[in-house]
Amino acid sequence: MQSPIHRETAAGVMTVAFARPEKKNAVTTEMYQLLIQAFEEARDSSDVRVVLLRGEGDAFTAGNDLSDFHKWPEMGRRREDIPVFQFIKTVVNFPKPIVAAVKGVAVGLGSTILPHCDLVIAGKSTRFSLPFVRLALVPEFGSSFMLPRMAGFVRASHWLMLGETFDAEEARRLGLVSEICEDDQVDTLARQRCDQLVALPASVLRRIKSLIRPPEFLQQLNQAIDRETQMFLECLQTPEHAEAVQAFFEKRSPDFRRFE
Repeated sequence: MQSPIHRETAAGVMTVAFARPEKKNAVTTEMYQLLIQAFEEARDSSDVRVVLLRGEGDAFTAGNDLSDFHKWPEMGRRREDIPVFQFIKTVVNFPKPIVAAVKGVAVGLGSTILPHCDLVIAGKSTRFSLPFVRLALVPEFGSSFMLPRMAGFVRASHWLMLGETFDAEEARRLGLVSEICEDDQVDTLARQRCDQLVALPASVLRRIKSLIRPPEFLQQLNQAIDRETQMFLECLQTPEHAEAVQAFFEKRSPDFRRFE
């Protein structure tokens, strides 16, 4: 059976791909475990100087697979036991450059992972979404900490509280995207940027990354992620979230008016 996460290392670049195109690359617990393995291998291998993150098919990723959500609180009493939490911490603290090639849709995780990448190449027609509130959930991946600092409190509130879809130009204004190109050029440009990074001194790139994200910043970010995760797990057990999930599978709008 084909793995839902593909990884390949060549010329100093480990390419890590969401490979579940029939589900718009929606991420499952198994995929988080495979992603952790890939990033840990990339971190520890002298053959890997850059990680390229992309999606197979016509999507970057549609975010978390809804059918997986209900399993998270059962995985252990500690947040550290939950693969999605482990993956978030792995990426946030990853010392080497990460380049993201984004096209199609970038929903939830597909958007919130981007501030933790170093270069983000997006196709013109890419659509981004932070739909957590519409699922009666709080944001994740440190987005409640990162977005206000990148775009200001009001613009962060707009996108996190309304959960609307936005385009690549707005993503660039928010600081989620560094470059926009034609959809069919995303992978080519992202690979070119990776090759440029590989040709530069790896130790200096790591130092630059540590200066941009100094220890005191990472400490605050990790604390914010801990708070988000705790609230996220609490939200998963609320009647509002149950209504949101039921409405999603019934293809209707959820009715939150009966909840305080």
